[in-house]
Amino acid sequence: MRAGLILNPPTPRHRKQRGAVLFIALILLLVLTMIGVTSMQSTTLQERMAGNMRDYNLAFQAAETALREGEAFLQQPVLPNFDPAIGFYQAVDVNSGNPPPDPIYKTVDWDNASESAALGTYGDGPATLAGVATPPSYIIEELPPVIPTGGSLAADTAAVSVMYRITAHATGGSANAIVELQTTFRR
Repeated sequence: MRAGLILNPPTPRHRKQRGAVLFIALILLLVLTMIGVTSMQSTTLQERMAGNMRDYNLAFQAAETALREGEAFLQQPVLPNFDPAIGFYQAVDVNSGNPPPDPIYKTVDWDNASESAALGTYGDGPATLAGVATPPSYIIEELPPVIPTGGSLAADTAAVSVMYRITAHATGGSANAIVELQTTFRR
């Protein structure tokens, strides 16, 4: 052997690892997880909002259907006597001539079938609307007579118009979406 000849090469010095790459990778993983969770929450919220909007639209369309049926009922040549037991009210007390203390449509128990007319009661038979929790219903109130503009109460003048208020109540796909619509009808 010669002097100064090294048979074994020197081993490289390993630096002590401090885990910086692991720490940065964990931080990036945490940030990506937070972004994923936030986007899932946003997607879930948007899904619920779309479902609620669909539910509201179903209720609105059902209430529109009930209003149209009430208007069709009022177009009959002869109307029956107004009886609250079938959903037809007079908005003026016939004995005193005064309106009731509360609007009738606010005091009606819409879940009680004897206080409102269900959809299809006076049309082509029972009607069903797909997707609604309960069938829509409506009430009709006979309002005080209206004198046409420029008219008078003299016997030889134009006829007095009779006004009606139709109020429809409908639910959507669930009982949580409730829509009430109202219209007036002159006959």
